[in-house]
Amino acid sequence: MSRNKNRLGAMDSTPEAASPPVAAMESNVFSFVAPTEFVQLPSEGRFYPADHPLFNEKTIEIKQMTAKEEDILTSVTLLQNGVALERLLESIIVDKSINPKTLLVGDRNAIVISARVSGYGNTYKTEITCPNCATEQKHNFDLNEAVVRKTSDILSSLPENISVTDEGLFSVTLPKSQLNVVLRLFDGNDENILNKQLENDRKQKTDKLVTTQLRHMIQSVNGNNTQEAVDYVSHNLPSSDSAFLRKIYRLIVPNIELNLGFTCRACSHTEDMEVPLTADFFWPE
Repeated sequence: MSRNKNRLGAMDSTPEAASPPVAAMESNVFSFVAPTEFVQLPSEGRFYPADHPLFNEKTIEIKQMTAKEEDILTSVTLLQNGVALERLLESIIVDKSINPKTLLVGDRNAIVISARVSGYGNTYKTEITCPNCATEQKHNFDLNEAVVRKTSDILSSLPENISVTDEGLFSVTLPKSQLNVVLRLFDGNDENILNKQLENDRKQKTDKLVTTQLRHMIQSVNGNNTQEAVDYVSHNLPSSDSAFLRKIYRLIVPNIELNLGFTCRACSHTEDMEVPLTADFFWPE
């Protein structure tokens, strides 16, 4: 939904009027305001603290991208430091009291996708490697086919063994160990920290993907929220409980699902492929 149309200023054309000063001319000629749109938040404003600007808000207003945002997305320094998307969000969110790092991951994804569609259209062209035959090929994804998993839909279909606390956390009892685990949803800060830790692990050739994810998603175990307790459980959960917990986490996260259809032209293998939301998302070719 766009706003702020027809806001290009007009010069005063009264014959008797003297030529306006340069500053006045600039004030009129360059009064164009970038159109804005409202993005539906998958979280619907749930799971934010009461003092957050998006508490119980179902939409967020963003401005459509301009050449300024293209500068951000092509900045070598920002790309190398992995902060290009962060700077983009800061630039396009209209309410400057909102810190993009405090947005839930699903809401951040919704904003990024909406900005991509309004800026460059809904067709995303990229190179795909077939997971079956390893053939590389170009593929078009239709971003309008992305599925929105809203909080209201998630809560209406929660299994009986999952409950939501007053603080917006999710409580679940693990099937094998019978531990009561409380989970929290990632925001931008959590995602950045997690990605940095995973990158450091890869550099040290000590991949700890599962345990690192568990350490970040678990808030408490049997009422104990100390880091020592969370770390111990993350490393010592039975494999079946670990898999169960990660499956539950995917179930409870309000998000935009970008698992879009792919059919290999070489071997006819069909699979839903996850579309990564990196800075390359805006520059697919």
